[in-house]
Amino acid sequence: MFKFLITIQPLGLMYGSAGAFLSPENLVGRSGMKFPPAAATLSGLFFSANKSSSLVEHQELRENLFVAGPFWAKFDHLEDFYVPLPRHKVVSEDVSDEWQMVSHRWCLKSQAALATNEETNQLEDAKKRESEYHWLRLDYWDDEPEVIRQDAKESSPSVSEKCWKYVSVLHPRLKKNERHVLEQDGLFLENAVQMEEDACLVYLSTYELPKGWYQFGGESHIVEINSIELTDNSPILKRLRKPIKKAFALITPGVWGSNALSYRYPKHQNFASDRNKIKLLTDKAVPYRYRIGYGDKHKEMFQTRNPGRLSRGRYAVPAGSVYALKEPLNQTWWDFPKEWFPEKGLLKKFGCGLCLPISIEGVED
Repeated sequence: MFKFLITIQPLGLMYGSAGAFLSPENLVGRSGMKFPPAAATLSGLFFSANKSSSLVEHQELRENLFVAGPFWAKFDHLEDFYVPLPRHKVVSEDVSDEWQMVSHRWCLKSQAALATNEETNQLEDAKKRESEYHWLRLDYWDDEPEVIRQDAKESSPSVSEKCWKYVSVLHPRLKKNERHVLEQDGLFLENAVQMEEDACLVYLSTYELPKGWYQFGGESHIVEINSIELTDNSPILKRLRKPIKKAFALITPGVWGSNALSYRYPKHQNFASDRNKIKLLTDKAVPYRYRIGYGDKHKEMFQTRNPGRLSRGRYAVPAGSVYALKEPLNQTWWDFPKEWFPEKGLLKKFGCGLCLPISIEGVED
């Protein structure tokens, strides 16, 4: 089980992506924007930091390091951090609603009568309402949407959109021998991220990262990192220990079931051997890719510094997706079989498919 909460506070700006920028040749804006950094980025930082300090045996770290995220928190509620809002809860500024199961199909509570009326049976009128908020504070996980909406205006609100904003930064390209901008194409505009001063990024980990300043997320951006040891009474550990019955929601993206393909649910007889055993409430898939290693030749790592190899490109079920099962699962994420994750369980080490149990009307335990 996770033992530490890793908090990351940017000391200034952070880039939201490694290469997407604005120029006369590239006007796509934020098409490549990705923020916050994935758990795989933090995993790489663990190995980089351990290489210089040797706090843990390298092989032990490879076998036992599990990280999960990204999440974020206000400094006055670090352990009750924000996780992606489950999609069965619709929380907007002026209204709230909730998805339920009616006759083995998803339906908004406000449209339940319409869904059961065989003569009309037109869910177009429901307009499949979307939530205005996308992050939920952990201590509100089990609350009704109406309760969540009432507390959305506090200093540390129950729900939020995000705690960062995108800004544009003008960068110079300097001459090799002078601190002067190149006469031609000497400036370019790049997207960056500015976080609120009272907020930080949060990740879960099985190991401690020593307190200090680190380069994180590329481009020499510096962050301050702290590790908070989780007690047995920690809110997140209490929820992660609860066995999943017949419904759960992802709080990180999920890739399931194959070394070569991406599936929307694990290909396992106890989970979903056919489509009739599961109902999924989700959004469009999101890209899921990461770098790993520097090739097979150890010397090249230090001489040429070749880029790390990319893993196989996949699409993941987005965080916040809700699964409703026909039969109780009676397992926690930590007990999920390794066969449910590609590459011999490597993605599980990056917190892939981390989920918490939920309760949905119409889906009985």
